[in-house]
Amino acid sequence: MSTKNINSDSIMNTYGRKDVVFEKGSGVWLYDDAGNKYLDFVAGVAVNCLGHSHPAIVDTMKSQVENLIHVSNIYWTQSQLDLGEKICKESGLSSAFFCNSGTESLEAAMKIARKFGKAKSDDKTKIVVLEKAFHGRTIGALSLTWNEKYKKPFGPLVDNIVAVPLNDTEGLKDIMDENVCAIIMEPIQGEGGIYNSSQTFIETARAMADTYDALLIFDEVQCGMGRTGYLFAHQLYDVKPDVLCLAKGLGAGMPIGAVVVNARADVLVPGDHGSTFGGNPLACATGNTVMDIIGEASFLDQVKSVSAYLIESFNALNEKYDFLKEIRGSGLILGVETKYKSAEIIEKALEEGLLLIGAGENTVRIIPPLVISKEEIDIFIDKFEKILLALS
Repeated sequence: MSTKNINSDSIMNTYGRKDVVFEKGSGVWLYDDAGNKYLDFVAGVAVNCLGHSHPAIVDTMKSQVENLIHVSNIYWTQSQLDLGEKICKESGLSSAFFCNSGTESLEAAMKIARKFGKAKSDDKTKIVVLEKAFHGRTIGALSLTWNEKYKKPFGPLVDNIVAVPLNDTEGLKDIMDENVCAIIMEPIQGEGGIYNSSQTFIETARAMADTYDALLIFDEVQCGMGRTGYLFAHQLYDVKPDVLCLAKGLGAGMPIGAVVVNARADVLVPGDHGSTFGGNPLACATGNTVMDIIGEASFLDQVKSVSAYLIESFNALNEKYDFLKEIRGSGLILGVETKYKSAEIIEKALEEGLLLIGAGENTVRIIPPLVISKEEIDIFIDKFEKILLALS
């Protein structure tokens, strides 16, 4: 643990922070101010897809800072043009809007959905979301989020939003009507416990959006950008959305978000939306480097290979002790449900030099940097075994 006296009076009390001050990182490791070493399985909450201080990211940022950090979106910059082209080419969509975060990408998507619907009918404003969903903490994005503990203190929120359970295809069919302007969903739910959409449910959502002339919006803020072993999570299902929301791993630590649309969802015009810092040259240059690295087939194949090795290791651990109830997710976004409280595991892990985060009362979220090796997986499993044994 850190040795410094942490005086946090000047920081608003919005996080239950751990008493550790980090000073540097390299790859999948972080180091605190006392020189202690931690294996990072949080990755900035799925942000640091290339780990800490990746040489290509460092070089890109140094080079860009020396030339141009920010200009207004009144003008063009080459890094923004290049990143838009790469994302559209790889996603099969047609145009992108850049912002600073996942929450902002969802806000833009909501505005797109409402404008799309109201162009057809003043009543076409209903948005369908999923139970257990998490889409952000601003008033708009919070309105799409399921958990009442996040929402109750801040009402009234945006209205005309209805929810169905994940993978309830009949429930989705029943709730659809001509007044629905959009279905918004995470292909793999993150904060809600790491739950995969079924192939049938994803295909049904696509079909219902088409039938009722609504937009299908995928929130891939956490599950996208290579985390499933595919560049975009919807490629795991071979179902394309009308609108794609990205952030987190897109900047590998640099704040950036994006909402990407196809031609039918390309409804915004000058004056409808904006972002002062969105798409600035530094963020977009970093995003271009991220896309170049994680877009390579060999990189994505490695994510799949390491994921399979990690799941095999979990299964072997469970055969020894029967600690685990269920392993959910895909690639390197996994939820491991155990017999123990996730908060207890996380606290014990910190003592063992391992950083973990929860996704529900008994589920530990596994979201390490995508560059993690099998040797580092072995280190993790050894630590995880020791932690669970200490709690048993």
